[in-house]
Amino acid sequence: MATIEIARTIHAPIAFVFQTVADPTHFAQAISGVTKIEFLSSTKCGLGTRFRQSRVLNGKEMTLDFDVIDYAENERVRMVNEVHGTRWDSVVTLTPSSASTKLTTRMDTKTRPLVPRLMMPVMLRLFIRKAVEKDFDAVKAFCEKESTR
Repeated sequence: MATIEIARTIHAPIAFVFQTVADPTHFAQAISGVTKIEFLSSTKCGLGTRFRQSRVLNGKEMTLDFDVIDYAENERVRMVNEVHGTRWDSVVTLTPSSASTKLTTRMDTKTRPLVPRLMMPVMLRLFIRKAVEKDFDAVKAFCEKESTR
């Protein structure tokens, strides 16, 4: 198993930040590269939501299916997905801090095939971390701009 953890302090109300990261449609507005969102469940936000997100990453379009398996409003959202034999388990937590919100994500991976399992720690450090940090920077900019309107 390989893990990364990323945090940002966002100068915006916790409810606004939570809505941005927990609602797939709002998240797609905050980050770049999303080309399509398709809901696979009748639930569009919250526990039990299943959705397919297509986006361009590093010049390549990827389509990923996500399941929301834990959801506590203004506290946390947990999503899982599986790609090429790797299960991604991501927990996003929010903590109020004065007039700000601390946004943290922890992504744990569990890979079955041997070669990808050996390469996953390197992939996380070199590629995945940068992509997630870019998304969190975009969420921060979006929330700080939009919450003041």
